[in-house]
Amino acid sequence: MLCHLLYLLAMQTEVVIVGAGPSGLATAACLNILAIPYVVLERDTCSASMWKLRTYDRLQLHLAKRFCELPHMPIPRNAPTYLPKTQFIQYLDAYVERFNINPVYSTHVQLTSYDEDSKTWRVMARNALTDQVEEYRSRFLVVASGENCDGFIPDLPGLQSFSGEILHSSSYKSGRPYTNKSVLVVGSGNSGMEVAYDLAEHEARTSMVINSPLHVVTKEMICMAMVMLGCLPVCVVDALVVLLAKLKYGDLSKYGIVRPTLGPMRLKAVTGRSSVIDVGTVEKIKTGEIKVVKGITNIRENEVEFADGNSYQYDAIVFATGFRTNPRKWLQVNLQSQLFVF
Repeated sequence: MLCHLLYLLAMQTEVVIVGAGPSGLATAACLNILAIPYVVLERDTCSASMWKLRTYDRLQLHLAKRFCELPHMPIPRNAPTYLPKTQFIQYLDAYVERFNINPVYSTHVQLTSYDEDSKTWRVMARNALTDQVEEYRSRFLVVASGENCDGFIPDLPGLQSFSGEILHSSSYKSGRPYTNKSVLVVGSGNSGMEVAYDLAEHEARTSMVINSPLHVVTKEMICMAMVMLGCLPVCVVDALVVLLAKLKYGDLSKYGIVRPTLGPMRLKAVTGRSSVIDVGTVEKIKTGEIKVVKGITNIRENEVEFADGNSYQYDAIVFATGFRTNPRKWLQVNLQSQLFVF
């Protein structure tokens, strides 16, 4: 009787969507068109919070706009091919308004489980405004909280002794505060490369750690590859992209950048690792404006030691070392339940 009463008191809907980023918004819009009841739970105070709160100022889409637009609402034809951050946010806000999406903000999902008796998902979420735990029940659960949930900073030897500023790339906005300062960027993915470029543009003395092999390509190469994958084998597309990259950049190994053995598209499919879209970083590495270093072995106050025996002093370290997803903390999965992950 008590369980039945609690079930009735819970907020009931057909679909619970966790996350109001682009994937969550797209799912909500499609459900709206089909008149299927849903609720969107978002832990931050706004939709698309990753774009609005945790990205650097100079960011723009790395893919052509046609690969980034959401269902049922194209990005305007007169918009740039590669939208700057501000315009993409405007597009997402317009999308929310057009499809009348009303996420429940400041609501942090803490536990989900599937009830076999009622054939529903039980979602427990804490409302940060009231500090109350609220319960939601639904037939379907959509996990759209994204890959980039919590910034990851590795536990490097001596890091706690560093006397300068330490921040994750999700907290980095601009290189303006670092003019004439020495800054080390740890990580060589797209964020790391772009942060390093931005720092150098603002006349910071910039170094970056590159430990892993990586493909460096242009936006146009990736756009071409995505189109060609519709009609050509991956191996052919990869061979063409690598050839174009070699013609564009030459041998980058002498600058500390080594290409992986797998082609860029195959590498993404097998490991999930993306190619680096060059925004001008390679040229700054070639000219010496950005110094490439390898393997941090120890940190002592403001001095960082590297595997080659060299050491340099820095005023700040920016970690572009990726993210850790958090659904595994609260998601209790039953293989028979109605779960969708985006």
